[in-house]
Amino acid sequence: MGDTILIVDDEQDVLDLLVYHLQRAGYKTLTARDGNAALQKARDQLPALVVLDLMLPEVEGTEVCKRLKADPKTARIPVLMLTAKAEELDRVLGLELGADDYVTKPFSPREVVLRIKSILRRAQGEAEPAEVLKVAGIVVDLSKHEVMVKGKLLELTATEFKLLATLMERRGRVQSRDRLLNDVWGYEGDVDTRTVDTHVRRLREKLGKAADCVETIRGVGYRFVENA
Repeated sequence: MGDTILIVDDEQDVLDLLVYHLQRAGYKTLTARDGNAALQKARDQLPALVVLDLMLPEVEGTEVCKRLKADPKTARIPVLMLTAKAEELDRVLGLELGADDYVTKPFSPREVVLRIKSILRRAQGEAEPAEVLKVAGIVVDLSKHEVMVKGKLLELTATEFKLLATLMERRGRVQSRDRLLNDVWGYEGDVDTRTVDTHVRRLREKLGKAADCVETIRGVGYRFVENA
């Protein structure tokens, strides 16, 4: 058996479904049906990833995510939000709190497994070349996994870091949403491209005045430009 996944949901049928498919995919599983139990198990067991429902008794999923990311012991554990809330505001809130991705209910178990594999691959990090990218006041150190803007260190998630590095490496070239989903997230096929838009929006907020370097190409995708 491979990495341990903590599944948090107050619906037993959802827990059973995900446990079945994740174990078939080679993962070990833990489950919790409320926010307090989720926080306790995450701190005690330190799973490789947390699948977290937003609508939970006692402590809501957004608060669970916030506390996990605020605790140095659990801050690096990736979080996949699993929620019936499909509105953009809810998705953005979850991502802003530090979640790595989201899936809305009803969901495909195969898609959840695919996204978990992609998140873990990013979190565990494929070997990066010892290289520093410097463009328009933004410095990305691939070996140290650090980003500096005008001398200020930015706190980026693993996904945001890879997204920025990918755009900078291909500066001047338009990157479609589908290609970014494939190259940054590792997703292929029919996947909601709004995932890209949400992460770009959050990345721009963290870049501050340097955000103009990430240019939107309407109807296509994004491009990193040096002379914004």
